[in-house]
Amino acid sequence: MTLLITGLILFFASHSISIINEPWRNRMATRLGEKGWQGLYGLIALAGFVLIIWGYGQAQQAPNPLYVPPSWTRPIALLLILPVFPLLVATYFPGRIQAIAKHPMLLATLLWALAHLLVTGTLASVLLFGSFLLWAIADRLSMTHRIQRPIQGAPPSNWNDLIALLVGLVIYGGFLFWLHHWLFGVAP
Repeated sequence: MTLLITGLILFFASHSISIINEPWRNRMATRLGEKGWQGLYGLIALAGFVLIIWGYGQAQQAPNPLYVPPSWTRPIALLLILPVFPLLVATYFPGRIQAIAKHPMLLATLLWALAHLLVTGTLASVLLFGSFLLWAIADRLSMTHRIQRPIQGAPPSNWNDLIALLVGLVIYGGFLFWLHHWLFGVAP
C-alpha cells in the first residue's frame, strides 16, 4: 500500500501545482523554460504513475474489502465509461464535444473514477479511484479561477467530433472486449 500512496502523492502533487499555486508554477516554468518545466513535471508524474500501477497491483494481491458492490452497478459502470474515450480523444480534437464539455479530459477522468468506484470495493481501489475523482473535481473547480493553458492538438475541423466519437468508441470496444482483461486481469 505504501507504493500506491507514494505514487498517488507524486502523481497528484505534480498535477495539482496549478490548482494550489499557479504563480509559483509560472515562475518555475519561466526559470526552467516551458520545455524544461514540462520535462521535470513529466518525470515526476511518470514516476508517480509507475508507482501507482505497481502499488495497486501489489495491494490487490491481498485485497482489503471495504464494501461489496451490488451486481446492478456493473451495467451503470459500463454506461459511465462509454463517453470516457471519446472525451479523451476530444481533448486533442477541438470541436463541439470539447466546447460543450469545456474540459473533456477532466470529465473523462471523473466518469472513469466514478464508474470504477461503483464496481470495486477494496481499500486500494477506493484510494486509487477516489483520489482521481476528488482531484478531477478540484481541478475542474479551480479552472473557474484560473486561465487554462492551451492543449496542443489537431487544428479545428468539422470532422473532429466524428473522429473523437469513432476513435473513442473503437478504444472503448477494445477495452470492453479485450484490453481491460489483458492489461488488468479483470473482464468488464
